[in-house]
Amino acid sequence: MCSRPIQGALLFLLGLVLLPVNPVQAQPQPQPLQVVATTPSLGVLAREVGGDLVEVRVLAPADRDPHYLDARPSFMALLRRADLLLEVGAGLEEGWLPAAVSGAANPVINTGRPGRFRAVDHLGLRPSITVEGPNVGHVHAEGNPHFNLDPLRMSELSLALGERLGALRPEHAGVLQARSEQVSAGLRAHAAALAARIEPGQGFVAYHEDLDYLRDWLPVKGLGYLEPVPGVPPTARHLRALVERLQGHEGRVLHAAYQPGRGGAFLHRHLGWPVHVLSLEPPVDGGLDDYLRLMESWVAPFE
Repeated sequence: MCSRPIQGALLFLLGLVLLPVNPVQAQPQPQPLQVVATTPSLGVLAREVGGDLVEVRVLAPADRDPHYLDARPSFMALLRRADLLLEVGAGLEEGWLPAAVSGAANPVINTGRPGRFRAVDHLGLRPSITVEGPNVGHVHAEGNPHFNLDPLRMSELSLALGERLGALRPEHAGVLQARSEQVSAGLRAHAAALAARIEPGQGFVAYHEDLDYLRDWLPVKGLGYLEPVPGVPPTARHLRALVERLQGHEGRVLHAAYQPGRGGAFLHRHLGWPVHVLSLEPPVDGGLDDYLRLMESWVAPFE
């Protein structure tokens, strides 16, 4: 029978055997990048390209004109924690974003830093009607900033965003590039399928120049604007002139839900044209499927 000291030694040795020997420590997963997008469309691209590597917040509501927001304290709080700020540019957010960024005091998202992604720097824009001829008002010297209505430009932007996210998370650059290419291809394929569904040459009158981008991926033509000049509500004189010029033509009136309906109603009464009220942005928490459905709603008035 073993003495007590020997029993104690055996138990001690057994305990050593049962201890784990130099376990391999798992590499900690990086925290998701905190991405703040100014518009829901940019938010969609960030979510789809970034996947689990990003957490996305959107500043502008889907049912508001992004020209006219206030630099709210909640915006500043989100921007203060942001690793990446996605903005449209070309003057779209000029009335509120500079103040929000200044109030956030986050050097990571200052102009020229990798944490600041200005979408229009990666795209060719349609010329804005605000910089030529009699059209004055809300001037966009860099071009028409409403490219979110063109899935082909959104497709290009997906690739540029994948590259930027890959620069911020180089260990995942390959995955991010692959995701951006998949999103890009999906947008192009859906745009081509929708364009093939409608008869070419149909015309429309829009409230603002935002809907001009429909002409870049659909075989349709713009016939005028309800605004006499950008940013100025329709006047009776301008609407009467529109009716006189378009008498005998077929078409439809398109405008955003947040734009006044009086001008469209006037054309409906005098020309018999249907009026279609459209959403121009997906939900603030939307994904690619939401944007694809939005594309279908833009095509529906021409089917």
